[in-house]
Amino acid sequence: MADFKRISLILMTSVAGATLAACDGASSVASPGEGVIVIPAPTPAPAPSPSPTPTPTPGTPAASCPTGTTDAGVVGSFRGCRLPSLITTMTLAKLPGVAYEMNGRVDVGVDRGGAGTAGTAGNLTIEPGVIIYANTTNADNDLLVVNRGSTISAEGTASLPIIFTAQQNLTGGVTDESQGLWGGVILAGRAPISNCNLAGVSGGAVNCENVVEGTGNALYGGATPGDNSGVMRYVQIRYSGTVISPNNELQGLTTGGVGSGTRIEYVQVHNSSDDGIEVFGGRQNMRYLVVTGADDDSLDTDVGWQGFIQFVIAMQKPTNTQTDNYMMEIDSNNNEDALPRQNGRIANFTFVHTTTATNAAIRIRGGADFTFANGIVTTQQACLNMVAGTTDNGGKSTIRPAGGTGGVPTNIEENGAPVFRSNYFACGAAGLSAETAQNGVTVTNAEQAAVFAAGTNNVTNGTAANALTSGYLPGSGATGVTAYNASLLNLSGSAFMVSTSYIGAVSGSTDTWYQGWTCNSNRANFGAAGSACTTVPVS
Repeated sequence: MADFKRISLILMTSVAGATLAACDGASSVASPGEGVIVIPAPTPAPAPSPSPTPTPTPGTPAASCPTGTTDAGVVGSFRGCRLPSLITTMTLAKLPGVAYEMNGRVDVGVDRGGAGTAGTAGNLTIEPGVIIYANTTNADNDLLVVNRGSTISAEGTASLPIIFTAQQNLTGGVTDESQGLWGGVILAGRAPISNCNLAGVSGGAVNCENVVEGTGNALYGGATPGDNSGVMRYVQIRYSGTVISPNNELQGLTTGGVGSGTRIEYVQVHNSSDDGIEVFGGRQNMRYLVVTGADDDSLDTDVGWQGFIQFVIAMQKPTNTQTDNYMMEIDSNNNEDALPRQNGRIANFTFVHTTTATNAAIRIRGGADFTFANGIVTTQQACLNMVAGTTDNGGKSTIRPAGGTGGVPTNIEENGAPVFRSNYFACGAAGLSAETAQNGVTVTNAEQAAVFAAGTNNVTNGTAANALTSGYLPGSGATGVTAYNASLLNLSGSAFMVSTSYIGAVSGSTDTWYQGWTCNSNRANFGAAGSACTTVPVS
């Protein structure tokens, strides 16, 4: 438990974090030289110093803010203490009656480039139980960016999660339908990506970089698969996600070129108006994720990401305003043969797809290689949207021939069709697969179903009643499926994926990894240990 008697912000001189051994995937392509765009930055914030006394009565605002932050006035039961726009080294302590405010974009460090030799490294440490909110003045532009070469150490606990949210959440101004009240959290790293923004640069090279969507100038990408952007553990991100312009949005959590040295686990994203979590390339692994109420995709992976995800509960809200919302969308940003190729593995997931639109629960395209193991999916629509051959909507195929067969180039790291192991799919009236008829090519359900059937221990015609009980616990049909040993998905030197005796994100009512650090809503109730998402803890 955090020490509630602490009343100071302290300087930190080293990164607090832990790294996870993980898969590097395909080899990165090294290249001499570096193309670096340095983000102009304001003068670094002054070092914080002890805050004033006395300690406020619990549930009342602090008298003032600690040095290093600016007093933004009383916000609900808190004294709002505004963060500087640039952070080099800072710790946000859990202080009675204090919440920390983002007023516009907050950068941690200045971009150090793909080689890590430019700019300025920064570190932001956030103690358990801290609340960080985006104010209402610049809501669309309020976001936290951890730049390349910098780190965040946001490590809460099961009883004291760190909460990123909007000001309205502190003042009683949100409901279960609120969303899109601020930007979100962005981690930018130096791991390989495939969508270089400079002509003639090879994917995975040190100078292969691009701009994180929605930021304007936050760069990501490089040639360091094991890059470390820090730790996000026991963290909630509420009411985020804004649309800057078509195809240019901010999510709850966005990662760009984040490396396998980064630790992301026990993270809930609640009511993002766009994706819950979007991954642009990189090598990071994630586990123990909860995504509730995303208006677009719950998970979105793109542009050469290679890594592992295990233990995910994703539940859409009862109605969605976006019409192409998937539980998981896997793509290649219109360049399916770019290197590195996307190759992901997800195990022990529970997807509750509630959209009334016609899109499927899972969309796989862009020639991505993917393995799904031990999953439970319920939907009123089709379970899968994937295309055999060379063309689908937008000209992006899903199922590419392996290796160099069928006229496909030999250098694209193609492993063939997606793989399904021990999944229970309860699909709607459209059946297992969504039929596609575009660009003069019709792909039948049978072609897509053949890919699913090529796996092992898969149920293609399950029912919602037998898939789940109590919202997200495995039902009688799902418990009857023999689990796949997910540890077999690990590559040499990795032990990230672990074996389970069950499919889905949890084994049953006694498996409570998701309780205490999550918040409850009409999307899902995770038990009495969690508070309502519409309120925040006071101290």
